[in-house]
Amino acid sequence: MASSIQRVALVGRQLLKKKLFKASTFAQVSSGCFRKPQFCTGSAVITWKTCRWNIVRSVTSELASKQAAVNRWWFCLACFFAFAAAISLAANKVVLNVPETKVTGLQNGLRVASEDSGLPTCTVGLWIDAGSRYENERNNGTAHFLEHMAFKGTRKRSQLDLELEIENMGAHLNAYTSREQTVYYAKAFSKDLPRAVEILADIIQNSTLGEAEIERERGVILREMQEVETNLQEVVFDYLHATAYQNTALGRTILGPTENIKTINRGDLVEYITTHYKGPRIVLAAAGGVSHNELIDLAKYHFGKLPATYRGEAPALPPCKFTGSEMCVRDDKMPLAHIAIAVEAVGWSHPDTIPLMVANTLIGNWDRSFGGGVNLSSKLAQVACQGNLCHSFQSFNTCYTDTGLWGLYMVCEPGTVKEMMDFTQMEWRSLCTSVTETEVARAKNLLKTNMLLHLDGSTPICEDIGRQMLCYSRRMPLHELEARIDAIDANTIKEVCTKYIYDKSPAIAAVGPIEQLPDYNRIRSGMYWLRN
Repeated sequence: MASSIQRVALVGRQLLKKKLFKASTFAQVSSGCFRKPQFCTGSAVITWKTCRWNIVRSVTSELASKQAAVNRWWFCLACFFAFAAAISLAANKVVLNVPETKVTGLQNGLRVASEDSGLPTCTVGLWIDAGSRYENERNNGTAHFLEHMAFKGTRKRSQLDLELEIENMGAHLNAYTSREQTVYYAKAFSKDLPRAVEILADIIQNSTLGEAEIERERGVILREMQEVETNLQEVVFDYLHATAYQNTALGRTILGPTENIKTINRGDLVEYITTHYKGPRIVLAAAGGVSHNELIDLAKYHFGKLPATYRGEAPALPPCKFTGSEMCVRDDKMPLAHIAIAVEAVGWSHPDTIPLMVANTLIGNWDRSFGGGVNLSSKLAQVACQGNLCHSFQSFNTCYTDTGLWGLYMVCEPGTVKEMMDFTQMEWRSLCTSVTETEVARAKNLLKTNMLLHLDGSTPICEDIGRQMLCYSRRMPLHELEARIDAIDANTIKEVCTKYIYDKSPAIAAVGPIEQLPDYNRIRSGMYWLRN
């Protein structure tokens, strides 16, 4: 596209240099066309106006002086080519200022994706399509256990050597496990990119998984589980998954049950690696000051021997069926009730994902530390502030490959649980029936702002690249994402929300003094209303 415009612009310059206009006239037109271009779209419009009047003025003077007639068709053609020249320069300036996400696939299926922003630091990591969803009841917790074992020594480095090398580089090495992905990443100076990639390759391919280290990490994970149990928000979301996806892989926790942690051995870890750590399921992503060609060479050298095929059949994504139900743990000794309610949503690649994200932004979030209160744009926040209905609430839209959870998490006083639940369902109904264009426009702007603010630094950009490569097999450009958001209007929100909220059975998880929490059948009846 850009090269075609440049060729058209070249023809335009040659036409303008002919006897249609004098050399001084062409210089005048050029100076008018190309003075201080700004944004792409605005620049093109401004440039065309300037160019058009300069051409008209010049042609008029030529006709008056030489009394020559210029064919109208040639005049229009010259105008078109001059316009193309203006667009070419403006578009090139914009393209040069947007870092490109380059993607290359290796022979074994591993994908290399990077964005070079010229920073003195970089983030590089491995995004692996393997998490707790690929476990069964017997080995649940293996993926998280393996994440802990990654930094406990390899055949080339002891744990002490690994830690000293990272410290001496001034780098950071980290990992985390989710229900569908496992991630290992490093942050370092751009000049240390080869060492960072080599360390990542070493820890996932050459970990010793010693028995002594396994026993030591077993105790660490058991203590971590005790800490998680004190975080009531994580407890509620684990309960929400357990009741929404009963007897399926998504219903199990990431850490696994205590019984499994006490029995996982080296054989379980090795089996998980050999089953899931294959080239086609791994993305090497990098952002910051990185050279894509250098990253490709490093990937070929360090990951080229990763297997691309499976001994038997490739492990399929376990199906997870949503079940409308509730899981409640009443404890009147607790000061606050922690409640989550959600309906089944869609996966990452579904067309309704973006409208549900806008609807999620419309509900918003709030807590008592926020300023504004009744003046906030979220109607639920206004009601919660005026009626003192809760300490905090936050809407969420959790996406997986083929399913998702869309809902609200709230922390309430024991006496306001019923009112808060009623107003929540009332706001959900308003999304389906009476949301306005003004509210949708605000939510779209806020959603775009939050997305752009999130991509601040090499680490969140690298995470965005790795996640999108696993979810979409490409990285969606920002202008495409903005266009998808801008295409949504109030009617779209009403249609999509009605599709997923109206007359649907929600999943509910609650912990604490929940005596006033309405009966499940009462909440279920609130998901239905008379429609015109």
